Amino acid sequence: MSRRSAGLLVVRRAGERVELLLAHMGGPYWAGRDAGAWSVPKGEPEDGEDLLTAARREFTEELGLPPPEGEPVPLGEVRQRSGKVVTVWAVAGDLDPADVVPGTFELEWPPRSGHRVRVPEVDRVAWFSPDDARRLLVSGQAVLVDRLLEMLGTGPAGPAGT
Repeated sequence: MSRRSAGLLVVRRAGERVELLLAHMGGPYWAGRDAGAWSVPKGEPEDGEDLLTAARREFTEELGLPPPEGEPVPLGEVRQRSGKVVTVWAVAGDLDPADVVPGTFELEWPPRSGHRVRVPEVDRVAWFSPDDARRLLVSGQAVLVDRLLEMLGTGPAGPAGT
């Protein structure tokens, strides 16, 4: 059985401009990467937890802030390269990335060293245009941008940079 995650993609609009809130994954593996190292704030549900509840809880755990109170709109599922299935909802909201206080987790680093370190779940949070979001998101999540734009009635913006 494949692993599952659930997440919230926060969206804000200013006139015709749409921006998406993304989180740069924390830890030493992602530290020197940019393209393909950003994600929708997400995480795995606890036993018996429904996916939307998990998405809201994980948002708070990863960013240290409550999720926006807007009505969540389903963007569906995506399968990441790892095989993990991620279910995502879009929600309108606005927050200042400077207010984020990321949660932390422990991992063995360097691998197979026996040495454990505590690292932030995310090390940066920022607002991006749809084109930039497509380029920066882990590859399995990039399709969420087009789903969101279609839902908003703006349609896909075309290839990055156009």
